[in-house]
Amino acid sequence: MDVLQQVLEHMRSGRWIEAHNLVQTDDSPLAAWLHGILHIQEGDLEDAEYWYGKANRHFRSRGTLDEELAGFEAELLKRDSQA
Repeated sequence: MDVLQQVLEHMRSGRWIEAHNLVQTDDSPLAAWLHGILHIQEGDLEDAEYWYGKANRHFRSRGTLDEELAGFEAELLKRDSQA
């Protein structure tokens, strides 16, 4: 299983520490976006904005947490289908 898929599984299961530790092992823009989403979920908006910047995404015009997760998953599927 892909690292980012594993991070999503940890998130869905409420294992925030595991998700946070694992996402840091990937230096891709997608991982940075997911890292930012994790910080939003934790309520740490300052760090979330930092990680959105690393992902080249606009933090202030983001959607809801559910919208961001859905968008992330769509991008992950698109990436995987191109591989």
